[in-house]
Amino acid sequence: MTISAPPPPESAPPAPRRRNAAGTQLLLLDAARRRFARDGYAATTVRDIADEAGVNVALINRYFTSKEGLFKACLTGAVDELGRAVSADVTLDRVPHAIARQLAGPHAGKHPSQLLLLLRSSGDERADQIRLGILRSFAERLAATAGRAGDDRLLLRAQIALSAALGIALLRSTAAMEPLASAGEQDLVGPLEDLINGLLGPG
Repeated sequence: MTISAPPPPESAPPAPRRRNAAGTQLLLLDAARRRFARDGYAATTVRDIADEAGVNVALINRYFTSKEGLFKACLTGAVDELGRAVSADVTLDRVPHAIARQLAGPHAGKHPSQLLLLLRSSGDERADQIRLGILRSFAERLAATAGRAGDDRLLLRAQIALSAALGIALLRSTAAMEPLASAGEQDLVGPLEDLINGLLGPG
């Protein structure tokens, strides 16, 4: 009598893949920054963003409530970067170094996309209110760093300094203007010191 071998044990079903919520949110934020910076708010759809991130479009509502919520989260990232340049422990003489680091430092590849969001009119009134509020708040903090908060003349100068920094980000990202496009962090510090000191320094 032939004894047949026992059937091989059934393989266990694959374990369900755990969703990495934080990783998915980062994928969506990175894709949204690129899309919003390149195409603008109105021309970008949530499906565009989800497809670029490689995730289900429903996750945008789950993690950010809406397209507007995702846009606001992107802008928050941009203002966090700018805010570090004028945080409470940063003196005016360190502001040029902080701005140069954002424009050309080790992680500068992500910063231009975030900074460019602050330049683009979205075509959506609420999104533009968010964007302009962030820009206004940063300029006010920059003026306060110079030590004279509430001075409209100084606020104008702070807004001009902010405009120059954003203009550098724009030209570095969209134009092959040399030597600006390839200038490193240390190359930018000196001219930014001249700019910040000339606009906001004592005198």
